[in-house]
Amino acid sequence: MAKKVTRIAKLQFKAGQAKPGPELAGLGIDMPGFTRQFNDETRDRGNDIVPVVITAYDDRSFDFELKTTPASQMILKKLGLSSGSAVQSDKIGEISWDDLKEIAEYKLPDLNTNDVEQAARQIAGTARNMGVTVVGMPNKGDK
Repeated sequence: MAKKVTRIAKLQFKAGQAKPGPELAGLGIDMPGFTRQFNDETRDRGNDIVPVVITAYDDRSFDFELKTTPASQMILKKLGLSSGSAVQSDKIGEISWDDLKEIAEYKLPDLNTNDVEQAARQIAGTARNMGVTVVGMPNKGDK
């Protein structure tokens, strides 16, 4: 008989630092088992935030899928900042098109495109919403 899915949750933890807590308690899974597996699989990702999609089953078992670090966190890391601007019009820094392409290559598995240029344009939108100016972005159609 197939296991019954009881819940699917999208959470974020620092790499290698997941701990049992209220966000996991509500899933009804083996929390120590999850945290051990998550921490082992993400230990090499430094201090990055790691999104995870957890599928919980009725027998307390689980599956999980790791995602790439959020683009906003990667932009802040490139700029050496801890947070973006509260108001989009307040500029907090500049990021180069080459930096955005580097982030896009890393994020490509989680994006809805296979084109690095298009992915970089999506991430440029995230940067602009955070108050970051994009420098050197080619016009649409230029390669």
